[in-house]
Amino acid sequence: MSERKVLTKYYPPDFDPSLVGRSRQPKQTGPKVQTVRLMAPFSLRCSTCGEYMYKGRKFNARKETPVDERYLGIQIYRFYIRCTRCSAEIVFRTDPKNQDYAVEKGAKRNTEPWRRGLEGELEETDEQRLDRIEREMADENGEIAQAEERNAMAELEQKTADAKREMAVADALDEIRSRNARLEKAQREGGVDIESVLGGRGLSEEEERRRREEEEDAEAARKAFEFARLQQKLEETPAEEEVLGLPSIPGAAAATGEGSSGSSSSAAGVGPSSASSTAATATAATASNPASAAATDMPPPSFKRQVKKKKDHSALLGIKKKQPLV
Repeated sequence: MSERKVLTKYYPPDFDPSLVGRSRQPKQTGPKVQTVRLMAPFSLRCSTCGEYMYKGRKFNARKETPVDERYLGIQIYRFYIRCTRCSAEIVFRTDPKNQDYAVEKGAKRNTEPWRRGLEGELEETDEQRLDRIEREMADENGEIAQAEERNAMAELEQKTADAKREMAVADALDEIRSRNARLEKAQREGGVDIESVLGGRGLSEEEERRRREEEEDAEAARKAFEFARLQQKLEETPAEEEVLGLPSIPGAAAATGEGSSGSSSSAAGVGPSSASSTAATATAATASNPASAAATDMPPPSFKRQVKKKKDHSALLGIKKKQPLV
């Protein structure tokens, strides 16, 4: 098996290099031709067999460079390809004028949406183009002149309205500045509150309603906090009595009961009519105010923190703790 890259060649013993002469071929005349690999720049249809070849199809083409074909110094190239079905020759060239390609022979370019409506512009001659430009410029100048004549009075009115508006804005700004300066001076000299000075003047109905709602909310919040503080004081009073060792409400109730029994006995000694009247009075008071009766029967809840004693689980499991050495 021979090497893929041959570095040395075999020369036979009878090889004579003087017998090998150089043959010069005549220079190629006509346009320069190269074999290139290209992709179809547009979709086309073969005029011989009707085969469609879409944009991007790859071909082995011959690239021809004509010597005498130029556009504003730009070289024009011509390409020769063959149909993929019938092998008919198709020729197209570059078109620098329109920045596109043009089919010369063998095929017809398919219709593309972006090329619709451009046929008239492409077929327009130089004279037609000049006439169109002059006509457009004349129309534009005429419209400008008419607009200037028509808008002269409107511009004057607009300037007058702008001047009046600027004067009104300047007056309002001066008034606001003087008012702010007066309020600052009054607050600085006499310690007067700006809100009391304003007194709600200049406020709209919506702002007045919002201010009134804020005041009502502030009053409701103040009452709620006051009630909470009073409730907290009532809850802290029984806890202080327990700490000081004072008798609780049930004891007092019992003492009150003993006193009432003694008085009832004394009243019994006085007469049965007074005892019955006292019992009737107590029954009526209990019926009229059952909440007070329930309050005297049950002690008030205490919110004092109670520390629970920890259980010795090691003793339950039979674990003996080591005594520290003295």
